[in-house]
Amino acid sequence: MTLVTRRDQALEITKVFRERGASMAIFCTASHWNTEAILLAGQRLAERHHLALVPLAVAMTFTYPHMPQAERMTYSRHARAGFLSNVAHLRALCDGPDTPYNRVVVLPHLDHADPKRDRWALVEGLPHLATVMFDAQKYPFDDNRAWTRDYVAAYGDQVMVEGIIEELSVAGRAHAVHQDSYVEKAVAYVRETGVDLLVADLGTEQQSDRVGEVRYLKERAQALTASLGEARLVMHGTSSLNPDQMAGLAEDGVIRVNMWSRIVRDAGQHAARQVIARSAAIEAGDFEAAESRQYLDDSIEAAADVMVAVMETLGYPHLGT
Repeated sequence: MTLVTRRDQALEITKVFRERGASMAIFCTASHWNTEAILLAGQRLAERHHLALVPLAVAMTFTYPHMPQAERMTYSRHARAGFLSNVAHLRALCDGPDTPYNRVVVLPHLDHADPKRDRWALVEGLPHLATVMFDAQKYPFDDNRAWTRDYVAAYGDQVMVEGIIEELSVAGRAHAVHQDSYVEKAVAYVRETGVDLLVADLGTEQQSDRVGEVRYLKERAQALTASLGEARLVMHGTSSLNPDQMAGLAEDGVIRVNMWSRIVRDAGQHAARQVIARSAAIEAGDFEAAESRQYLDDSIEAAADVMVAVMETLGYPHLGT
């Protein structure tokens, strides 16, 4: 179909997920093969479940210290070049009826955008985006609240805006503080800033390899949703959850689910095993065995399989009812 870069369209698509009891997938990318794997997963899901269209978010951080995905997009490590090259890649692959992934509706998303460090992406990048995570979590809370409110006032008519009140856990780097007053503080923050969605601390761990070992704070999600009046939560660190923990997130008010680490890790491990399996042919000089395209194809196939399963768990088949 097309890329969605208008707020009204993004709101309408989000409404459909609420009505159908599903959570929208936000799949992150840090490479062109990663981007195509996301689109392949959406196309395959559409075909498997007879869906006319599959909406999903393709996300990218800009210079986020824990994972600067736009910088990783090209060998140059130039964030702006990475951002713009991904936009061009998406347009070539899915923007129009004659493109190879024409049943995928992409909502481009800027993830973990720092109000100071990522100003170019937050302002100049807006014409290419549907949603933005305005991420002032590392700053004093009063600054976070004021800057988020100002950003929503200035640009909230162009994109949907996600906000965040406190630091999330990142494997081996940062640990969230689970406060008893979190729900009250978060609800007040949403109302005072005017953000559309809240990136909530729900006990998960970003970039985690401890699948199923974290405690998903289900009661917190339900309490937030009850206070906010509708599904407005965004989950990060979903790679730390197993499928049983992910099932039913929409019922708890988690409307968007962000995932990257497990997809890329599982795909990379699969592709590496395939390299080892054809090592004799590589050593013998076989072009097809040695050419990097094979590694990328193996990565794309494995990543797409993971993402199809994730979307099924998030309730995407309900979009066809």
